[in-house]
Amino acid sequence: MKLTSFSDYTLRTLIYLALDPTRQATVAELAEKFGVPANHMTKVVHRLGQEGDIATQRGQRGGIRLARPAAQINVGAVIRRTEPDFEMVPCFAEADTCVISPHCVLQHKLEEATAAYLAVLDGCTLADLIVPRSALASLLALRPTVTA
Repeated sequence: MKLTSFSDYTLRTLIYLALDPTRQATVAELAEKFGVPANHMTKVVHRLGQEGDIATQRGQRGGIRLARPAAQINVGAVIRRTEPDFEMVPCFAEADTCVISPHCVLQHKLEEATAAYLAVLDGCTLADLIVPRSALASLLALRPTVTA
C-alpha cells in the first residue's frame, strides 16, 4: 500500500510540530524544511486545522501548533482522513465488472491485509513517531522539548 503525498506531508507536519509544541511554525517554514511547495503545505495545514489536530492563528504573530498533545493524535485516524480510499485493486469498487468476483479469494485477502495495515497504525500515536526526539529535532534544526 502506498500513501498519497498529502498523507506524507500531513504526517511530516504533525511530527515537526510535535517536536517542539511550545512554538508556532509557519507554512513557509514547513514547506522549506521538507522541500514541499507552499501551496501543497497550505492545503495540508488547512485540513489539519479543520480536523482539529492543529490550532492556527492568523496575523503577524500567527502560525500553527498542535491543538492537543501528541499522545492524543492517533496515526490511523489521521491516515483514514487523508487517504481517498483503501481499494488495493480496481475491482473493489467495480466488483460487478470482474467475472470472478463472486468467488474471489484475493479480494478478501487484500481487504484483510488492509485491515491489518490500519490496525498497526491505529495502535500508534504521534508521540510514538517522535520517540527519537533529539535525532529528529537535530535533522530539522529544532530545539527538542521534553513535553509531547
